[in-house]
Amino acid sequence: MADPDLSDIKRRMDGAIDAFRKELAGLRTGRASSSLLEPVSVEAYGSRMHLKEVGTVSVPEPRLITVQVWDRGMVKAVEKAIRDSGLGLNPQTEGQTIRVPIPDLSQERRQELAKVAHKYAEQARVAVRNVRRDGMDMLKKMEKASELSQDEQKVWADKVQGLTDQHIKLVDEALAQKEKEIMQV
Repeated sequence: MADPDLSDIKRRMDGAIDAFRKELAGLRTGRASSSLLEPVSVEAYGSRMHLKEVGTVSVPEPRLITVQVWDRGMVKAVEKAIRDSGLGLNPQTEGQTIRVPIPDLSQERRQELAKVAHKYAEQARVAVRNVRRDGMDMLKKMEKASELSQDEQKVWADKVQGLTDQHIKLVDEALAQKEKEIMQV
């Protein structure tokens, strides 16, 4: 009898964790991070382009992000895209360099960001649980098709649950770390 392949389940759970970490990286914590501007897209050359495709994003100071725009004609479009991004940032242009100071966060805004982080975490947990459900369904089908005995199905189900528990723990740890970072004054 063939053993079920859990590598696909693990890969999908890892994917859910990676997506969650990317979402968390985009949350502004009052400390400058180049990943803060990753979701910003610019109207450039007749199409929408990511900010990193029209300039170099760097973090020279803890409370400052700079964008060195490669094409002088794109400076105004980049500045407008940052301002309109909904991140609450106010860019200042100096030639082809755009300076984006990161303002201090109010306690109220910190709590809002923590709620958003919790929402992202719950979405990641749901994604991991959906993968677990798919894995359990696969095991039940294999048992019905007489590819696994009941005992083997139970052993494999415990392994799938163990993977799920591991990944949920990773979500909780990443959330706790981000929440600590957000609430740090």
